[in-house]
Amino acid sequence: MATTPFTQDDFEQLTGSTGITLIDFWADWCMPCHRFAPIYEKVSEKHADITFAKVDTEAEQELAMQLGIVSIPTIMVIRDGVLIFQHSGILPENLLENVISQAEALDMDEVRAKAS
Repeated sequence: MATTPFTQDDFEQLTGSTGITLIDFWADWCMPCHRFAPIYEKVSEKHADITFAKVDTEAEQELAMQLGIVSIPTIMVIRDGVLIFQHSGILPENLLENVISQAEALDMDEVRAKAS
């Protein structure tokens, strides 16, 4: 699956559903964002069962502020409506794949129990 644009209007729907959603917060002026984009796109093509979203922080400033995005690129991983990972900076392909593997392996009942 290729990446898809993600807006404030999409946030509740996509992050509140079951499954895994990765969100890449970026901006056109950000050179590290441009270096990370092909990695993110390549990994997205390997995982059709995962939603890979991109948020342009210039167009979606309110969403970025609500989520506390202060550095880009920032990657968030949300599984079954729960934020399980957040990282600012470029992730190499192997580390992004590792994050996905760990997200898939999580016992979400255990995660929810620890969170409450």
